[in-house]
Amino acid sequence: MTCDEVRAQVRRCPVVLVPGSNLGAVTAGSTARVFVSHLSGIGVFDPAGDMLGKVRDLVVVLRHDREPPRVLGLVMEVQRRRRIFVPITRVTSIDTGQVVVNARLDMRRFEQRPGETLVIGELFDRRVTVGPDDQPATVVDVAIEEDRHRDWRITRVHVARAARGFRRRSEAATHEWSDVGGLSIQGPKEEQGVDSLLATIDELRPADLANVLQDLPNKRRLEVARNLDDERLADVLEELPEEERVQILTALGIERAADILEIMEPDDAADLLSELTPEQAARFLQEMEPDEAADLRRLLSYGELTAGGMMNPEPIMLLPDATVAEALARVRNPELSPSLAAQVYVVRPPLDTPSGKFLGVAHFQRLLREPPSMLVSAVIDNSLEPVGPQAPLSTVTRYFATYNLVAMPVVDERDRLLGVVTVDDVVDHMLPEDWRDLDSEPDGDDEDEEE
Repeated sequence: MTCDEVRAQVRRCPVVLVPGSNLGAVTAGSTARVFVSHLSGIGVFDPAGDMLGKVRDLVVVLRHDREPPRVLGLVMEVQRRRRIFVPITRVTSIDTGQVVVNARLDMRRFEQRPGETLVIGELFDRRVTVGPDDQPATVVDVAIEEDRHRDWRITRVHVARAARGFRRRSEAATHEWSDVGGLSIQGPKEEQGVDSLLATIDELRPADLANVLQDLPNKRRLEVARNLDDERLADVLEELPEEERVQILTALGIERAADILEIMEPDDAADLLSELTPEQAARFLQEMEPDEAADLRRLLSYGELTAGGMMNPEPIMLLPDATVAEALARVRNPELSPSLAAQVYVVRPPLDTPSGKFLGVAHFQRLLREPPSMLVSAVIDNSLEPVGPQAPLSTVTRYFATYNLVAMPVVDERDRLLGVVTVDDVVDHMLPEDWRDLDSEPDGDDEDEEE
Protein backbone atom coordinates (compact mmCIF):
# COMPACT_ATOMS: atom_id res chain seq x y z
CA MET A 1 0.00 0.00 0.00
CA THR A 2 1.36 3.42 -0.94
CA CYS A 3 1.68 6.36 1.47
CA ASP A 4 -1.23 8.12 -0.27
CA GLU A 5 -3.43 5.05 0.15
CA VAL A 6 -2.53 4.88 3.86
CA ARG A 7 -3.44 8.55 4.30
CA ALA A 8 -6.72 8.04 2.47
CA GLN A 9 -7.60 5.08 4.65
CA VAL A 10 -6.76 7.05 7.79
CA ARG A 11 -9.15 9.78 6.70
CA ARG A 12 -12.00 7.33 5.95
CA CYS A 13 -12.08 5.31 9.17
CA PRO A 14 -11.24 5.53 12.88
CA VAL A 15 -7.69 4.53 13.66
CA VAL A 16 -6.12 3.59 16.95
CA LEU A 17 -2.44 4.47 17.31
CA VAL A 18 -0.37 2.41 19.69
CA PRO A 19 2.92 3.58 21.16
CA GLY A 20 5.74 2.91 18.73
CA SER A 21 3.57 2.90 15.59
CA ASN A 22 4.83 4.64 12.48
CA LEU A 23 1.92 7.04 12.02
CA GLY A 24 2.29 10.42 13.69
CA ALA A 25 -1.37 11.21 14.37
CA VAL A 26 -4.89 10.49 13.20
CA THR A 27 -7.90 12.32 11.90
CA ALA A 28 -10.17 13.99 14.43
CA GLY A 29 -13.94 14.21 14.43
CA SER A 30 -14.63 10.53 15.07
CA THR A 31 -13.84 7.91 17.67
CA ALA A 32 -10.15 8.16 16.77
CA ARG A 33 -7.57 7.72 19.48
CA VAL A 34 -4.13 9.30 19.38
CA PHE A 35 -1.22 8.84 21.72
CA VAL A 36 0.27 12.14 22.85
CA SER A 37 3.88 11.14 22.17
CA HIS A 38 2.97 11.18 18.45
CA LEU A 39 1.72 14.77 18.72
CA SER A 40 4.92 16.17 20.20
CA GLY A 41 6.77 18.21 17.59
CA ILE A 42 4.29 17.88 14.72
CA GLY A 43 3.27 20.96 12.76
CA VAL A 44 0.24 23.16 13.42
CA PHE A 45 -1.31 24.65 10.27
CA ASP A 46 -4.06 27.06 9.34
CA PRO A 47 -6.81 26.02 6.88
CA ALA A 48 -4.78 27.46 3.98
CA GLY A 49 -1.90 25.10 4.73
CA ASP A 50 0.49 27.66 6.19
CA MET A 51 2.51 26.36 9.12
CA LEU A 52 1.95 28.30 12.35
CA GLY A 53 4.17 26.37 14.75
CA LYS A 54 4.71 23.00 16.42
CA VAL A 55 2.92 21.11 19.17
CA ARG A 56 5.00 20.95 22.34
CA ASP A 57 2.50 19.71 24.96
CA LEU A 58 -1.14 19.31 25.92
CA VAL A 59 -2.90 20.98 28.85
CA VAL A 60 -5.47 19.00 30.84
CA VAL A 61 -7.41 19.35 34.07
CA LEU A 62 -7.07 16.37 36.42
CA ARG A 63 -9.92 15.35 38.72
CA HIS A 64 -10.14 14.18 42.30
CA ASP A 65 -11.75 10.92 41.18
CA ARG A 66 -10.68 8.56 38.40
CA GLU A 67 -12.83 10.14 35.68
CA PRO A 68 -10.92 10.85 32.44
CA PRO A 69 -9.53 14.40 32.46
CA ARG A 70 -10.59 16.90 29.81
CA VAL A 71 -8.07 18.36 27.36
CA LEU A 72 -8.09 22.16 27.51
CA GLY A 73 -5.76 22.81 24.60
CA LEU A 74 -2.31 22.62 23.07
CA VAL A 75 0.92 24.33 23.98
CA MET A 76 2.27 25.46 20.61
CA GLU A 77 5.72 26.82 19.87
CA VAL A 78 5.74 29.67 17.37
CA GLN A 79 8.47 31.98 16.07
CA ARG A 80 11.40 32.84 18.34
CA ARG A 81 10.62 29.88 20.60
CA ARG A 82 7.55 31.56 22.09
CA ARG A 83 5.04 29.09 23.51
CA ILE A 84 1.37 30.00 23.32
CA PHE A 85 -1.88 28.32 24.31
CA VAL A 86 -4.30 27.05 21.65
CA PRO A 87 -7.75 26.05 23.02
CA ILE A 88 -8.79 22.59 21.89
CA THR A 89 -12.04 24.12 20.57
CA ARG A 90 -9.97 25.80 17.84
CA VAL A 91 -8.51 22.53 16.62
CA THR A 92 -10.45 21.33 13.56
CA SER A 93 -8.45 18.20 12.78
CA ILE A 94 -5.61 16.04 13.93
CA ASP A 95 -4.33 14.44 10.75
CA THR A 96 -1.30 12.35 9.86
CA GLY A 97 1.64 14.47 10.97
CA GLN A 98 -0.27 17.70 11.47
CA VAL A 99 -2.83 19.62 13.50
CA VAL A 100 -5.12 22.17 11.85
CA VAL A 101 -6.60 25.16 13.69
CA ASN A 102 -9.31 27.45 12.36
CA ALA A 103 -9.16 30.69 14.31
CA ARG A 104 -6.90 33.60 15.15
CA LEU A 105 -4.35 32.82 17.83
CA ASP A 106 -3.65 34.62 21.06
CA MET A 107 0.10 35.24 20.83
CA ARG A 108 0.62 35.92 24.53
CA ARG A 109 3.15 33.62 26.15
CA PHE A 110 1.63 30.50 27.68
CA GLU A 111 1.40 30.60 31.46
CA GLN A 112 0.20 27.52 33.30
CA ARG A 113 -2.74 28.26 35.58
CA PRO A 114 -3.52 26.62 38.93
CA GLY A 115 -5.21 23.28 38.42
CA GLU A 116 -3.77 22.76 34.94
CA THR A 117 -1.41 19.87 34.16
CA LEU A 118 1.03 19.49 31.25
CA VAL A 119 0.71 16.00 29.80
CA ILE A 120 4.28 15.55 28.54
CA GLY A 121 5.86 17.74 31.17
CA GLU A 122 4.06 16.35 34.22
CA LEU A 123 2.24 13.10 33.45
CA PHE A 124 4.97 11.28 31.53
CA ASP A 125 7.16 9.23 33.91
CA ARG A 126 4.70 9.60 36.77
CA ARG A 127 4.72 6.64 39.12
CA VAL A 128 1.31 4.95 39.31
CA THR A 129 -0.33 1.67 40.27
CA VAL A 130 -2.23 -0.70 37.97
CA GLY A 131 -4.24 -3.89 38.28
CA PRO A 132 -6.21 -5.32 41.17
CA ASP A 133 -3.03 -5.74 43.19
CA ASP A 134 -1.89 -2.13 42.65
CA GLN A 135 1.35 -3.14 40.95
CA PRO A 136 3.83 -0.23 40.64
CA ALA A 137 4.27 1.15 37.11
CA THR A 138 5.48 4.25 35.26
CA VAL A 139 3.49 6.29 32.75
CA VAL A 140 5.09 6.10 29.31
CA ASP A 141 2.34 7.63 27.18
CA VAL A 142 -1.34 8.60 27.25
CA ALA A 143 -4.04 8.54 24.58
CA ILE A 144 -6.73 11.13 23.94
CA GLU A 145 -10.14 10.57 22.31
CA GLU A 146 -13.06 12.77 21.37
CA ASP A 147 -16.28 11.92 23.19
CA ARG A 148 -19.89 12.32 22.02
CA HIS A 149 -19.91 15.91 23.34
CA ARG A 150 -16.88 16.66 21.14
CA ASP A 151 -14.65 17.11 24.18
CA TRP A 152 -11.19 15.56 24.01
CA ARG A 153 -10.29 13.48 27.06
CA ILE A 154 -7.44 11.25 28.18
CA THR A 155 -8.88 7.74 28.03
CA ARG A 156 -5.90 5.38 27.98
CA VAL A 157 -2.60 5.23 29.85
CA HIS A 158 0.36 3.28 28.48
CA VAL A 159 2.61 2.15 31.33
CA ALA A 160 5.79 0.19 31.89
CA ARG A 161 5.96 -2.07 34.91
CA ALA A 162 8.56 -4.38 36.35
CA ALA A 163 7.70 -8.00 35.51
CA ARG A 164 7.55 -10.60 38.18
CA GLY A 165 9.60 -13.74 37.82
CA PHE A 166 13.10 -14.84 37.07
CA ARG A 167 13.80 -12.72 33.95
CA ARG A 168 12.75 -9.46 35.56
CA ARG A 169 12.09 -7.77 32.22
CA SER A 170 9.81 -4.76 32.17
CA GLU A 171 6.37 -5.12 30.62
CA ALA A 172 4.35 -2.51 28.76
CA ALA A 173 0.57 -2.39 28.68
CA THR A 174 -2.24 0.06 27.98
CA HIS A 175 -4.97 0.56 30.58
CA GLU A 176 -8.18 2.53 30.90
CA TRP A 177 -7.60 5.79 32.74
CA SER A 178 -9.95 4.71 35.52
CA ASP A 179 -7.89 1.56 36.12
CA VAL A 180 -4.73 3.48 36.94
CA GLY A 181 -4.09 4.79 40.44
CA GLY A 182 -1.98 7.85 41.29
CA LEU A 183 -3.28 10.18 38.58
CA SER A 184 -5.67 12.25 40.66
CA ILE A 185 -5.38 15.99 41.04
CA GLN A 186 -3.15 15.63 44.11
CA GLY A 187 -0.32 14.32 41.93
CA PRO A 188 2.75 12.35 43.02
CA LYS A 189 4.33 13.17 46.35
CA GLU A 190 7.64 11.47 45.60
CA GLU A 191 10.15 12.54 42.96
CA GLN A 192 8.94 11.78 39.46
CA GLY A 193 10.99 9.99 36.79
CA VAL A 194 12.05 11.80 33.64
CA ASP A 195 13.00 9.15 31.06
CA SER A 196 10.04 9.67 28.72
CA LEU A 197 10.19 13.46 28.99
CA LEU A 198 13.94 13.48 28.29
CA ALA A 199 13.32 11.37 25.19
CA THR A 200 10.94 14.02 23.81
CA ILE A 201 13.43 16.86 24.34
CA ASP A 202 16.64 15.01 23.50
CA GLU A 203 17.18 16.78 20.17
CA LEU A 204 16.41 20.30 21.38
CA ARG A 205 19.12 22.94 21.33
CA PRO A 206 20.15 24.32 24.73
CA ALA A 207 18.18 27.54 24.22
CA ASP A 208 15.05 25.59 23.25
CA LEU A 209 15.46 23.20 26.17
CA ALA A 210 15.85 26.17 28.50
CA ASN A 211 12.54 27.46 27.16
CA VAL A 212 10.91 24.11 27.96
CA LEU A 213 12.25 24.21 31.52
CA GLN A 214 10.87 27.70 32.03
CA ASP A 215 7.37 26.45 31.28
CA LEU A 216 7.55 23.58 33.78
CA PRO A 217 6.46 23.86 37.42
CA ASN A 218 9.36 24.36 39.85
CA LYS A 219 9.33 20.79 41.14
CA ARG A 220 9.32 19.27 37.67
CA ARG A 221 11.99 21.69 36.44
CA LEU A 222 14.36 20.53 39.17
CA GLU A 223 13.63 16.86 38.46
CA VAL A 224 14.54 17.31 34.80
CA ALA A 225 17.62 19.40 35.55
CA ARG A 226 18.97 16.83 38.00
CA ASN A 227 18.72 14.14 35.33
CA LEU A 228 20.49 16.02 32.52
CA ASP A 229 24.14 15.15 32.04
CA ASP A 230 26.62 17.74 33.25
CA GLU A 231 27.57 19.21 29.86
CA ARG A 232 23.96 19.45 28.71
CA LEU A 233 22.91 21.12 31.95
CA ALA A 234 25.83 23.56 31.78
CA ASP A 235 24.74 24.64 28.28
CA VAL A 236 21.12 25.03 29.41
CA LEU A 237 22.01 27.11 32.48
CA GLU A 238 23.77 29.59 30.22
CA GLU A 239 20.43 30.17 28.45
CA LEU A 240 18.11 30.48 31.46
CA PRO A 241 17.00 33.69 33.16
CA GLU A 242 18.65 34.58 36.47
CA GLU A 243 15.94 33.33 38.82
CA GLU A 244 15.61 29.86 37.26
CA ARG A 245 19.33 29.14 36.95
CA VAL A 246 20.05 30.23 40.51
CA GLN A 247 17.22 27.99 41.69
CA ILE A 248 18.60 24.99 39.78
CA LEU A 249 22.24 25.52 40.74
CA THR A 250 21.53 25.84 44.45
CA ALA A 251 19.30 22.73 44.37
CA LEU A 252 21.96 20.50 42.79
CA GLY A 253 24.15 20.13 45.85
CA ILE A 254 27.51 21.78 46.23
CA GLU A 255 29.62 19.06 44.60
CA ARG A 256 27.63 18.75 41.39
CA ALA A 257 27.06 22.51 41.21
CA ALA A 258 30.84 23.02 41.33
CA ASP A 259 31.27 20.48 38.51
CA ILE A 260 28.70 22.33 36.40
CA LEU A 261 30.41 25.68 36.98
CA GLU A 262 33.72 24.22 35.83
CA ILE A 263 32.13 23.08 32.55
CA MET A 264 30.35 26.37 31.81
CA GLU A 265 32.07 29.11 29.83
CA PRO A 266 34.05 31.06 32.47
CA ASP A 267 32.33 34.38 31.78
CA ASP A 268 28.89 32.75 32.06
CA ALA A 269 29.92 30.93 35.24
CA ALA A 270 31.15 34.20 36.72
CA ASP A 271 27.86 35.91 35.84
CA LEU A 272 25.98 33.09 37.57
CA LEU A 273 28.14 33.28 40.69
CA SER A 274 27.59 37.03 40.85
CA GLU A 275 23.84 36.35 41.15
CA LEU A 276 24.37 34.30 44.34
CA THR A 277 24.99 35.59 47.81
CA PRO A 278 28.70 36.09 48.63
CA GLU A 279 28.52 33.16 51.06
CA GLN A 280 27.05 30.82 48.43
CA ALA A 281 29.57 31.89 45.79
CA ALA A 282 32.44 31.34 48.21
CA ARG A 283 31.28 27.79 49.00
CA PHE A 284 31.06 26.87 45.32
CA LEU A 285 34.48 28.36 44.56
CA GLN A 286 35.99 26.46 47.48
CA GLU A 287 34.68 23.19 46.01
CA MET A 288 36.02 23.86 42.50
CA GLU A 289 39.44 22.98 41.10
CA PRO A 290 41.94 25.69 42.15
CA ASP A 291 42.81 26.76 38.58
CA GLU A 292 39.16 27.03 37.55
CA ALA A 293 38.26 28.92 40.71
CA ALA A 294 41.16 31.34 40.20
CA ASP A 295 39.85 32.30 36.75
CA LEU A 296 36.39 32.97 38.14
CA ARG A 297 37.70 34.99 41.09
CA ARG A 298 39.64 37.17 38.65
CA LEU A 299 36.53 37.75 36.53
CA LEU A 300 34.45 38.54 39.60
CA SER A 301 36.99 41.20 40.62
CA TYR A 302 35.93 43.35 37.65
CA GLY A 303 32.68 45.20 37.22
CA GLU A 304 29.96 43.27 35.39
CA LEU A 305 29.67 45.88 32.62
CA THR A 306 33.39 46.14 31.92
CA ALA A 307 35.63 44.34 29.45
CA GLY A 308 37.15 42.36 32.33
CA GLY A 309 33.74 41.31 33.61
CA MET A 310 32.59 40.16 30.17
CA MET A 311 35.76 38.48 28.90
CA ASN A 312 36.46 34.78 28.45
CA PRO A 313 39.87 33.93 29.99
CA GLU A 314 40.37 30.87 27.76
CA PRO A 315 41.02 32.05 24.18
CA ILE A 316 43.14 30.17 21.63
CA MET A 317 46.73 31.22 22.40
CA LEU A 318 49.90 30.23 20.56
CA LEU A 319 53.57 31.15 20.75
CA PRO A 320 55.16 33.05 17.82
CA ASP A 321 57.01 29.97 16.54
CA ALA A 322 53.77 27.95 16.11
CA THR A 323 52.75 27.18 12.53
CA VAL A 324 49.60 27.97 10.62
CA ALA A 325 48.81 24.24 10.64
CA GLU A 326 48.91 24.23 14.46
CA ALA A 327 46.67 27.27 14.59
CA LEU A 328 44.08 25.70 12.27
CA ALA A 329 44.14 22.49 14.30
CA ARG A 330 43.24 24.49 17.42
CA VAL A 331 40.49 26.35 15.57
CA ARG A 332 38.87 23.07 14.51
CA ASN A 333 37.97 22.23 18.13
CA PRO A 334 34.19 21.62 17.92
CA GLU A 335 33.70 22.75 21.53
CA LEU A 336 34.72 26.32 20.67
CA SER A 337 32.04 28.87 19.91
CA PRO A 338 32.31 30.47 16.43
CA SER A 339 33.38 33.80 17.93
CA LEU A 340 36.18 32.22 19.97
CA ALA A 341 37.35 30.17 16.96
CA ALA A 342 37.51 33.24 14.71
CA GLN A 343 40.91 34.41 15.98
CA VAL A 344 44.14 33.00 17.39
CA TYR A 345 46.03 35.18 19.89
CA VAL A 346 49.82 35.16 19.61
CA VAL A 347 51.70 35.79 22.87
CA ARG A 348 55.03 35.28 24.60
CA PRO A 349 55.20 32.53 27.25
CA PRO A 350 53.36 31.58 29.39
CA LEU A 351 50.28 30.39 27.49
CA ASP A 352 47.95 30.70 30.48
CA THR A 353 46.17 33.96 31.20
CA PRO A 354 47.60 36.33 32.24
CA SER A 355 49.96 35.43 29.43
CA GLY A 356 53.31 36.79 28.38
CA LYS A 357 53.40 39.90 26.18
CA PHE A 358 50.51 40.05 23.71
CA LEU A 359 51.84 40.29 20.13
CA GLY A 360 48.76 40.30 17.94
CA VAL A 361 45.88 38.39 16.39
CA ALA A 362 45.91 35.79 13.61
CA HIS A 363 42.52 35.86 11.91
CA PHE A 364 40.97 32.57 10.85
CA GLN A 365 40.36 33.73 7.27
CA ARG A 366 43.99 34.81 6.89
CA LEU A 367 45.18 31.46 8.25
CA LEU A 368 43.19 29.64 5.55
CA ARG A 369 45.06 31.54 2.82
CA GLU A 370 48.58 30.80 4.03
CA PRO A 371 50.84 27.71 3.68
CA PRO A 372 50.51 25.31 6.63
CA SER A 373 54.24 25.56 7.37
CA MET A 374 54.24 29.35 7.76
CA LEU A 375 54.71 30.73 11.27
CA VAL A 376 51.74 32.49 12.84
CA SER A 377 54.03 35.37 13.78
CA ALA A 378 54.22 36.20 10.07
CA VAL A 379 50.45 36.65 9.69
CA ILE A 380 49.45 38.47 12.87
CA ASP A 381 47.46 41.67 12.86
CA ASN A 382 48.59 44.17 15.49
CA SER A 383 46.92 47.23 14.01
CA LEU A 384 44.05 47.31 16.51
CA GLU A 385 44.78 48.58 20.01
CA PRO A 386 43.43 46.14 22.64
CA VAL A 387 41.33 47.40 25.55
CA GLY A 388 42.01 47.22 29.27
CA PRO A 389 39.87 45.23 31.71
CA GLN A 390 38.24 48.37 33.12
CA ALA A 391 36.95 49.57 29.72
CA PRO A 392 33.20 50.17 30.09
CA LEU A 393 30.55 48.48 27.98
CA SER A 394 30.04 51.64 25.92
CA THR A 395 33.70 51.65 24.85
CA VAL A 396 33.67 47.94 24.04
CA THR A 397 30.47 48.33 22.02
CA ARG A 398 31.94 51.17 19.94
CA TYR A 399 35.05 49.07 19.20
CA PHE A 400 32.94 46.20 17.92
CA ALA A 401 30.76 48.48 15.79
CA THR A 402 33.63 50.56 14.40
CA TYR A 403 35.92 47.70 13.40
CA ASN A 404 33.29 45.00 12.64
CA LEU A 405 34.75 42.64 15.23
CA VAL A 406 33.56 39.26 16.46
CA ALA A 407 36.09 39.20 19.34
CA MET A 408 38.62 41.57 20.85
CA PRO A 409 41.60 41.07 23.20
CA VAL A 410 41.75 42.43 26.74
CA VAL A 411 45.22 43.20 28.15
CA ASP A 412 46.56 44.58 31.43
CA GLU A 413 48.96 47.48 31.95
CA ARG A 414 51.91 45.19 31.14
CA ASP A 415 50.39 44.12 27.79
CA ARG A 416 49.64 40.62 29.07
CA LEU A 417 46.59 38.97 27.53
CA LEU A 418 43.86 38.52 30.15
CA GLY A 419 41.10 37.21 27.92
CA VAL A 420 38.83 38.10 25.02
CA VAL A 421 35.40 39.68 24.77
CA THR A 422 33.17 38.09 22.14
CA VAL A 423 30.29 39.71 20.32
CA ASP A 424 27.70 37.40 21.88
CA ASP A 425 28.78 38.51 25.35
CA VAL A 426 28.42 42.15 24.33
CA VAL A 427 24.92 41.56 22.97
CA ASP A 428 23.91 39.71 26.16
CA HIS A 429 24.94 42.67 28.29
CA MET A 430 23.32 45.26 26.00
CA LEU A 431 19.91 43.61 26.23
CA PRO A 432 17.61 44.18 29.23
CA GLU A 433 17.84 41.68 32.07
CA ASP A 434 14.52 40.07 31.12
CA TRP A 435 15.36 39.71 27.41
CA ARG A 436 14.78 35.93 27.58
CA ASP A 437 11.14 36.64 28.40
CA LEU A 438 9.81 36.76 24.84
CA ASP A 439 6.94 39.04 25.85
CA SER A 440 9.18 41.64 27.50
CA GLU A 441 8.81 44.11 24.64
CA PRO A 442 6.11 44.90 22.09
CA ASP A 443 6.26 43.11 18.76
CA GLY A 444 4.50 44.66 15.82
CA ASP A 445 4.33 41.38 13.93
CA ASP A 446 2.38 39.76 16.75
CA GLU A 447 -0.11 42.58 16.77
CA ASP A 448 -0.69 42.03 13.08
CA GLU A 449 -1.27 38.33 13.65
CA GLU A 450 -3.92 39.01 16.29
CA GLU A 451 -5.90 41.40 14.10
